[in-house]
Amino acid sequence: MTDEMHQALVRKGRITGSVIAAGGVLAILAPWLVQVLSLPLRYEMLFYFFSLAAFVWAFVSIYQIWRLRRDNQG
Repeated sequence: MTDEMHQALVRKGRITGSVIAAGGVLAILAPWLVQVLSLPLRYEMLFYFFSLAAFVWAFVSIYQIWRLRRDNQG
């Protein structure tokens, strides 16, 4: 594996980790955000869907990273 490819995998891993963290924080803060901003309850569900989409994207990204690392090791 070249150094450039390794750096790309590290960068993708950091982005994926950031998306996981942001999705988790959004899911935790959704009820509070709706209450503080006086939004209708349906916006809380929208925040949860955004969080779920972030987790699904992260899962796909982790799978891609795993496949790239596995293919480049052997």
